Amino acid sequence: MMAPVPQRAGGGRALSRDSDDHAAIWQAFDEAVNMTPAELEKFLATEESRQVGWTHEGETEAVGHQSGRRIVEIRRKKKSELTDDDYAHMRKVTGYVHRHLAQGGPKEDAAHSRWRYSLMNWGHDPLKS
Repeated sequence: MMAPVPQRAGGGRALSRDSDDHAAIWQAFDEAVNMTPAELEKFLATEESRQVGWTHEGETEAVGHQSGRRIVEIRRKKKSELTDDDYAHMRKVTGYVHRHLAQGGPKEDAAHSRWRYSLMNWGHDPLKS
């Protein structure tokens, strides 16, 4: 079970410098991202990875693909090197993975689905145990 992401009163998410908050974000991120940096980099190099996701107007790379590259960077850092921006991205990744897993995948051929490929861009392979 994935750890909940800390929230502030009123439902908005607050990022504090509190080490307990960072520990909770790290734990939730670590549970949500089940691909190694090498696995994620290998997937990001595929056509399947580049064919899914939403792209901002004027850009050529999908948001999820950009996120995947950032996840690789974060995973390769020591915890002591992580910035507030890194923790904010980790929280974003955890939220994305939770929302898309809750939607459920296709009943047939989930292994080759856009749903799975999108999750994999965000570091989570739903078929990986």
